[in-house]
Amino acid sequence: MASTLAGSTALVTGATSGIGREIALQLAQRGAVVVIHGRSAERSAKVVRDIENSGGKVRFVAADLTIADDVRRLAAEAGPVDILINNAGIYKFGGTLDVDDATFDEHVNVNLHAPYILIQQLVPGMVGRGGGAVVNVSTLAASVPTSGAGIYGASKAALEQLTRVWADEFGRSGVRVNAVAAGPTDTPGVAVIPGVLEAVAATTTLNRPAEAGEIASAVVFLSSADASYVNGAVLHATGGQRGIAA
Repeated sequence: MASTLAGSTALVTGATSGIGREIALQLAQRGAVVVIHGRSAERSAKVVRDIENSGGKVRFVAADLTIADDVRRLAAEAGPVDILINNAGIYKFGGTLDVDDATFDEHVNVNLHAPYILIQQLVPGMVGRGGGAVVNVSTLAASVPTSGAGIYGASKAALEQLTRVWADEFGRSGVRVNAVAAGPTDTPGVAVIPGVLEAVAATTTLNRPAEAGEIASAVVFLSSADASYVNGAVLHATGGQRGIAA
């Protein structure tokens, strides 16, 4: 039986749609009080209603993760948390010669700098309380070269390395830090890029894309006591990679 998260508070970034929304719903179902972050008031209102209608407790904090001081404000307004899910991410595809400075900086700020700041702001409280869990949402593109996703994959690869560093840095204080590398997942953000989801899904052994809830389940597992001896891991929820024919 899955362990309860009653009595804990979780912050989920990018929680108004896709994988983040499903993470928030599942954390609330396990009893956590969930602080959801996003940019859209309309989408956030729906997630809040969905969680409250199922008996969960939730509140919304808006923030622009490209602005360092706004990330610090998000942490302050979230307050003490026991679980931090760095889910928010940006992916704008383009070849190396086509990526401008603004696009490069946006990927680094959202995918890497924002999680770094949230760790700085929120993990000391976990350490002081004797424990906590952080899960960073990464991607298959962090370890497999993906056409047009160079800076996206590189920013997430850096996040995976920081996951291992943070696990070492904070593990002795009872704070576990892990990551989930997601494979092709059916989300609204991916759906706007014709053909990409199906093409990547065809490279998996399961021969299909993941549902957002399947990735969320892996994240929630790592955030719970069910994964109490898992630290510094990057769990690949990628559907398995097909072999090369001899």
